[in-house]
Amino acid sequence: MLLEIILATIVGCMFGIITGITPGIHINLVSVLILSVSPLLLTFLSPIILAVLILSMAITHTFLDNIPSIFLGAPTEDTALSILPGHRFLLNGRGYEAVMLMVLGSFSGLILSVAAIPLLLIIFPATYELIKDYTGYILLVAMGFLILREKSKTNAIILFFLSGILGILTLNIGISNPLFPLLSGLFGVSTLVVSIKDKVNIPKQIISYPELDKKESIKTSVISFIIGAICSFMPGIGPAQGATLGSQFFKKISQKGFLILVGGLSTVNMALSIITLYKLEKARNGAVVVILKLVETITQSEFIILTAVTLISASVAVFLCIKFSKIFSNLITKINYQTLCISIIIFIILLTILLSGIPGLYILILSTFIGIIPQYLDTPKSHLMGCLILPVLFYFL
Repeated sequence: MLLEIILATIVGCMFGIITGITPGIHINLVSVLILSVSPLLLTFLSPIILAVLILSMAITHTFLDNIPSIFLGAPTEDTALSILPGHRFLLNGRGYEAVMLMVLGSFSGLILSVAAIPLLLIIFPATYELIKDYTGYILLVAMGFLILREKSKTNAIILFFLSGILGILTLNIGISNPLFPLLSGLFGVSTLVVSIKDKVNIPKQIISYPELDKKESIKTSVISFIIGAICSFMPGIGPAQGATLGSQFFKKISQKGFLILVGGLSTVNMALSIITLYKLEKARNGAVVVILKLVETITQSEFIILTAVTLISASVAVFLCIKFSKIFSNLITKINYQTLCISIIIFIILLTILLSGIPGLYILILSTFIGIIPQYLDTPKSHLMGCLILPVLFYFL
């Protein structure tokens, strides 16, 4: 059994490398593929071994998907906001530093999550029952507060509702993988188009570790853990929405602190979703949905195994991130950035057609145009996360 767990963890980490550094290949897609062949796999593997494979892949992914979001401007739902300061770091020759900040957020958030498990096993069930019927109202008040904090409230409202309406349309027209063209246009392609227009050149990347303010690093890691914990059991609120709320409620956080915050959220959310699965029998993301279908009910011993696998996978992922970030840092300066931007846009277009068809291409074009608007309104691009928040509000209210 122990050997099988180790091998499944290794294979899961390898899958996590593929899903993490390759734009468009998400853990949910691979998890569903594993589920589709599970009848065959379960003839010689136990359900918990497949669960270990999926979890180790998911944890590894939450670390490595920071790399394409910083170096290529290719976001996932969880890393979309990291493009904003991450692109600035890249243009200052500090792309590697940006990734390391996000890795720090991921690992510190995960350590806090594991340390807090005994307390969370008590808190989660009681809190979930208390607030589950008020999720929509909580989110509505929070978003109203975020908009009211902006100097130009009109511009913030315009961006929020433009992206929100597009999000509602995208999620309801029945296309496959709707979030890929939606988020790629709003945060990825739009950023690349502006870079091409401004004839941006990528300077030589410095391979150095960030200088940190210890107090801010600890504060941001704790904030990341708290928000990630809320996201892991509140229906409808994921890391993307949590990053939006966290970035706005804590305005004094520096760009370094923001990257730590965003880096930690998806990892904390994934790690604590195991508690949600164990205590509430609820799944908050695609990978955990597949685990729930495979295992159905998590026993205490299986919960301990999955927690250990989470720690091991995260430790491996840290070293993988260091290695792959150095490779990306060295390669990106050897390629003409304008050509690279055009190549990435073409790649995203082709992936969109492959994953979401021609309707997805229309979504990509529309979302790209909307994603360019904040630059001209001089309004934070974070309000474009209305593309995910407004559909959630409509669902609950």
